[in-house]
Amino acid sequence: MAKIVIDPVTRIEGHLRIEAEVSGSSVADAWSSSTMFRGIERILQGRDPRDAWYFTQRLCGVCTTVHSIASIRSVENALGIRIPPNAELIRNLIMGIQNVQDHVIHFYHLHALDWVDITSALKADPARTAELAASLSDWPLNSPTYFKGVQAKLSAFVSRGRLGPFANAYWGHPAYKLPPEANLMATAHYLEALEWQKDVIRIHAILGSKNPHPQTFLVGGMAIAVDPDSQTALNANKLEEIRLLLGKAREFVEKVYIPDLLAVASFYKEWAGIGGGVGNYLCYGEFPADNSGKPEVLWIPRGIILNRDLSRLHPVEQDKITEYVDHSWYEGKPGTALHPWDGETDYKYTGPKPPYEYLNTDEKYSWVKAPRYADLPMEVGPLARCLVAYASGHKEVKPVVDLVLSKLQVGPEALFSTLGRTAARGIETLVIAQKLPQWLDALVANIKGGDLSIHNNEKWDPDTWPAEAKGFGWHEAPRGSLGHWIRIKDQKIANYQAVVPSTWLASPRDAKGQRGPYEAALQGTPLADPKRPLEILRTVHSFDPCLACAVHLLDPTGNETVKVV
Repeated sequence: MAKIVIDPVTRIEGHLRIEAEVSGSSVADAWSSSTMFRGIERILQGRDPRDAWYFTQRLCGVCTTVHSIASIRSVENALGIRIPPNAELIRNLIMGIQNVQDHVIHFYHLHALDWVDITSALKADPARTAELAASLSDWPLNSPTYFKGVQAKLSAFVSRGRLGPFANAYWGHPAYKLPPEANLMATAHYLEALEWQKDVIRIHAILGSKNPHPQTFLVGGMAIAVDPDSQTALNANKLEEIRLLLGKAREFVEKVYIPDLLAVASFYKEWAGIGGGVGNYLCYGEFPADNSGKPEVLWIPRGIILNRDLSRLHPVEQDKITEYVDHSWYEGKPGTALHPWDGETDYKYTGPKPPYEYLNTDEKYSWVKAPRYADLPMEVGPLARCLVAYASGHKEVKPVVDLVLSKLQVGPEALFSTLGRTAARGIETLVIAQKLPQWLDALVANIKGGDLSIHNNEKWDPDTWPAEAKGFGWHEAPRGSLGHWIRIKDQKIANYQAVVPSTWLASPRDAKGQRGPYEAALQGTPLADPKRPLEILRTVHSFDPCLACAVHLLDPTGNETVKVV
């Protein structure tokens, strides 16, 4: 069979290589490989656990907040620390707007160009584009003059031969289906989303002091002062600014993102039967409804779905999570899977050194490990969260899922697909954008009632800690279930491991030969032109890969190259 290679896969974070065997006009088999190595766990050993969150932010330049919260939760879990309600609400606001912004960026700037032919937009009639846009929502920029201006801007790019972010794509590919007017509308919103995301993420600057790499996370709560009478603290003016920004975020999601998503999806309904993947879904749950730390009071519920069976929701037991390295470029005992508390990152590189034509896919071919839950590969991410919430009868998620399915005239089985994965991200964005003001209202009510507490100092002194402790920190990051595991001994970090969403998703084969989600989802993918494998990108991008988070670092020879003190 013919083999094709996409290396690097662009419009992602990090370095991903996809190899696929093609039989006829579809993908027969596929292999996912991260060709970049980095990491943080070894740097953390011997350090104060309360400082870990500041280092783990650097796992990735995109996923900074998510590693902060997972790290802090791991320490709080190990030491039995409960945080004040105000701190929980501020964390929910920070993480919630992170998801909303990240999902919108993904749809327009990382994934939309798999469905939208930018060059086709040059042929569009701006007046008809305005009619189309107006039929979808009352967004104020839906005018012929506006779309004509966008078209002129795009034409200027093309005439100069400098397409910028629109370069290096498969323009004119036969798999594109949108009419020119829909392409022009989506292109305009692509550009608008660039400005929009820059504004709404200012919430992180208000609550976290900066973005990326926020500064106000803290074991035991948050480090931002709450004081209505102080200009330097979180006061009424700043809370009102947050409210305005949340309104701006929600308006764009409701009037631009969701209408665009439904419009684009209506032309690609066959993708409701493509890209299903492993059929098992894991969600740690997210957004605590109180400060008890109990999974039953999470707004997004915790659970597992097996074999696409929505009639039964299984509990999550984190001690069933393990990692294999049989097909990863590390040394390790073949067939042995380690729990993250016992995991190691000091393996030596044993694979081929680039450049190479093809990977040795029968042996080791990726820097990513192979996480498994009860020895099964699991998909994580917006689709997993959406399915778990849907199966649990979530009062805010289920009606939106049913509405989207009815508009697209497909059944729940369509969710197990590339299209379902993309739709689930939009559904989640909408329900979170609508939920965020409620968390802000609760915070304002607490402050008005005189509750200004933001941090629990009870166990801040290491002398109060046990001699040994271990903890699990979880978070539902935009890309999926994120876990940080910590072992503390004599007040220092003895071991630290992070299993991130793209580790689950970009997983190579395990000891049993089970494919990871990317690999499984690509099987059977139709290819209109194997020399321009646009369809492979559609499914891979639907997961929103982040390979910078997914891999670990050591010098290939095992030598120390730098010491961080």
